[in-house]
Parts: sequence; C-alpha cells; structure tokens
Amino acid sequence: MELAWYALLGLFFATYLVLGGYDYGVGLLLARRTDPARRRAALHAVGPFFLGNEVWLVAAVGILFGAFPTLEGELLSGLYPAVTGALVGVIVVTAGVQLRSRPAGPRARAGWDRVIVAGSTLAALGWGAVLGGLLQGVPLTADGHVDGVGHLFTPFVAAVCLALLALVAAHGATFLTLRLPAAEVPPLLRLARRLVPVALVTVGAATVVALLSPRVRDAVQQPLVAVLLLGALVTALLAARVALGLRRTGVAFVATSVALALPVLLVGAATWPYALVSTAGPETGLTVAEAAASGPTLRLLGWLALPLVPALLGFQAMCWWVFRGRADGRTPVYW
Repeated sequence: MELAWYALLGLFFATYLVLGGYDYGVGLLLARRTDPARRRAALHAVGPFFLGNEVWLVAAVGILFGAFPTLEGELLSGLYPAVTGALVGVIVVTAGVQLRSRPAGPRARAGWDRVIVAGSTLAALGWGAVLGGLLQGVPLTADGHVDGVGHLFTPFVAAVCLALLALVAAHGATFLTLRLPAAEVPPLLRLARRLVPVALVTVGAATVVALLSPRVRDAVQQPLVAVLLLGALVTALLAARVALGLRRTGVAFVATSVALALPVLLVGAATWPYALVSTAGPETGLTVAEAAASGPTLRLLGWLALPLVPALLGFQAMCWWVFRGRADGRTPVYW
C-alpha cells in the first residue's frame, strides 16, 4: 500500500513538472529580445492550460499531507528554503501572467514580463534544489528530524538546479513549436535545437559532480537503477534533438516531457527504500514505510482517490483535445 501511494505521489509531481515545466519554460523565453506581440503570443499559447497544470501540484501536495505526514513535516522543515522559493516562484508567475495585460502601456507590460521571467526562474531553481537535496541525502538527527538547511548549499544541488532550469527552457521552446502559428516555427525550432545541447551539458555536469561527491554516492541506494534512468534521460534529450531537426515537433515534445519527468523517477527509485536518506548513517534514515500514514488511513484515502484520479486525468485529456492545434487569430485570447 505504501509503495502504491509513493508511486502515485511521484507520478503526480512528475506530471506537474512536465505540464508546469512548459509554462515556466515559456516564461523564461520572455527574456528574449522579441517584440511585445510575440511575447503575448507565447503566453497565449499556454493560456488554455496554465491554471489547470497547477492542479497537479495541488494534488501532489494533498497526497503528501494525507498519505505521508511524517515526510511532509521533514520536507517543509529541512528543505524549506527550496520549497518556499519554488512556491513563491509559482505564485509570482501566476500573478504576472494574469496581470500583465491589465496596464495599457508597453513599459508596464514589459515590467510584468520581467516579473514572469523572475518567477519562472525561481520556480525551476526551487524544484531543482528540492530534487538535488533529496538525492544527496539530508542530515537527520537521532530522533529523525532534519538538522538545519545548510545541506542545500552544495555544488551538487547547484548543478541540479541549473540542469532543471535548462530542461525547463528546452521544454518550453519545444512546446511553442507545437502551439504557435506555422510562420513562427522555424526560429523556435532553431532555438529549441540550441537549448537541448545546453540541457545535455548541464545534466552531464550534474552527473560529474555527483560522481565526485561521496555524499551523493553514499545516498544512492540503487546505483544501477540510477545509471539506467540517467541514460534514459540523455537518450530522451538526444531523441528530442533529432526530432527537432526532422521537424517532428510532436515527437520532440514527448521526448522533452520524458526528460523532465525522469529526474523525479530517478530520485524516488535511486533512494528506495528510503524517503529521506540520512547522511549520518542508514540507521537514522526515514523509509517509505515509516513515512507513510497508517494502513486504515491509506485505505480510506484510496477510496477517496479512486474517483478523483480518473477525473483529473480526464480533465487534462479533455483540455488537450479541445485546445489542440496551433493558436492563431481565431482562438480566444487569455492574457
């Protein structure tokens, strides 16, 4: 039962990173020196999906609070700079996107565009810090509590933050090749093809830092699984690069989606059976079974989740079907 809920938590958070990732990726691309009409068109491309994508984060947090209350407490206390930064970034992006069209002046709108860029950067770096902090292990005291937050300020966590930032940017550019009018696609294809190698380099750099870090090597409980998943991530990025060269934008988007989901799977699988690996020794680590709620609680939550999960999946599928195709002058303007 604990494994099923842990897998569901990972699935929901990975789905949020994939769907919210192109929101933040598009937000990052507003930093390019393009005219206001193109910046608005980029935001218009994510308009139908923007708020719905964040529902997956709410669902993941709900699972964390209900099914893993001990883990939730330690995450919020031991990783609170990263979690707070990520959530502040999410809020800033949401506010910026919804408010940028209120003022009529171009300078004010450009200011809100900078707010969106800053929020997107903060969200990507924050979630990268969460994943990096979990993968390198946390200092747990004898009574099972995370000792301070200094463990987040390491070269490995910084490398993972940059890797996730690059992955998000490549994912956002690839998403725009699917959604913007065909006339806008060629420059976006070139941009996405340039961003994918950047993502590969940052992932490679994070891997090198991990191999040089005794802390990360000790925290990884399933090294073979970690190597296989890392290889799958690199393969997905290479596939995206090839697909973009062939103008197969749909295939490229699927590949970057897989690449953005795999870090979550890698963290969960590589540290199994621990939810929190302790740098003080395995005897103080928090296993998934220890972090989970009681059996009756999990069964009750299962009955509640049984109708909600298909409804959430159906809603997402409906949104993609209704708003499929490219955004043009005939589609509604959201922001």
